[in-house]
Amino acid sequence: MKIDTHIHITPPDIIKDWKKIGQREPYFNLLSATPHNKFATYETVANHLEEEGFDKGVVFGFSFQDMGLCRYVNDYTMEAVKQYPDKFIGFMTMPAHHKDLEKEIIRCYEGGLRGIGELFPEGQNLQLEGLHHTALKACCMNYNLPVLLHANELVGHEYAGKTSVSQKSIETFVRNHQEIPIILAHFGGGLLFYELMKEIRSSFKNVYYDTAAAVFLYEPTIYKVIREIGILDKLLFGSDYPLLPISRYEEGLNILKEEEKKAVMGGNALKLFETCHIL
Repeated sequence: MKIDTHIHITPPDIIKDWKKIGQREPYFNLLSATPHNKFATYETVANHLEEEGFDKGVVFGFSFQDMGLCRYVNDYTMEAVKQYPDKFIGFMTMPAHHKDLEKEIIRCYEGGLRGIGELFPEGQNLQLEGLHHTALKACCMNYNLPVLLHANELVGHEYAGKTSVSQKSIETFVRNHQEIPIILAHFGGGLLFYELMKEIRSSFKNVYYDTAAAVFLYEPTIYKVIREIGILDKLLFGSDYPLLPISRYEEGLNILKEEEKKAVMGGNALKLFETCHIL
């Protein structure tokens, strides 16, 4: 089974009015105004997955600061799951410090969504060190919800959306939420390399990493390095579509052995989602 674990979908009216919405959502505006940005409706995503021969995709809306906008894109994701129940796995978005967090999680879970994310720590003004005091952890444990968290490397070239959230902050979040599966986007901003440290490997037992935007970030040899570290079983394929089409990852992934490639492109995600009773 082939599974793409990182796909953004956007309601048509938000696509139409993104500039207006961006006036009160700085991070959304920053990403939307870039030359690389593209928007995709869930119909477009379903067609893309079909064209690329993928069985399933994890879809979610933008994680706004405003809970009202998050509810709106969550409604759209629930609609997507209802229209394509065999194709989509829906995640929910929300400001994780909001007083109505638990209420929104329950609403979305009852509406068919089975994960949280992609959360944007800096873009949503989330203090990761303090999130264990919210209802997030309890709800994730109660409903078996994995969390997809944005992470980026703090060195190298600049690009829109590159934040200053430290690896230490993400590590603290992981340590405070070891009971729930956490998917760190974009290779965890390089945190996966620290799994060579025994204490990180121990506290990160429930952590996974996705390949989103790999084409822009690393040389293909990163897959060999991950193999040598011994955590290839924790790597999940994520395209970051519509930023990049699935096909752009083929060349890099071909550096892996066929069985390893199959695991990254779906087998690892299948095991995780079966554990969470999502599949």
